[in-house]
Amino acid sequence: MIAGHFHDYSVDLVAGPATGGMILAFEVGRQLGRRAIYAEKEGDKKTFRRGAVIAPGDRVLVVDDVITAGRSVNEVTDLVRERQGRVVGVGVLVDRTDSPPDFGAAFFSCLRTTAVTYAPDECPLCEAGVPLTKPGGV
Repeated sequence: MIAGHFHDYSVDLVAGPATGGMILAFEVGRQLGRRAIYAEKEGDKKTFRRGAVIAPGDRVLVVDDVITAGRSVNEVTDLVRERQGRVVGVGVLVDRTDSPPDFGAAFFSCLRTTAVTYAPDECPLCEAGVPLTKPGGV
């Protein structure tokens, strides 16, 4: 769906954050017939490594699996712009944001959903005495 949506955007390359956007970037790149790169953590921030190159003026599609606050996508779009690439679009599988994000480029999500959150004193499960458990825990 992402590749189809951005098919006519003249994308030069696809970029995604490690690890959630990495596989997606390579598959969208494959479907568009374009190369893909990914940004990975180095210290406390993301960077492009392992020979990943963005030439000035490259038209870049940024992709990720799930967006909740937009931090990872913002990090990648900032890296693209630092290297004088042009972010032409952002595509995600699932958009969980409270309101549509603005990355300064076209945005597309395959699915938009919201998750209800409660303050501890308003949580119906807490009120019912349901214990908190860590996923995968006992």
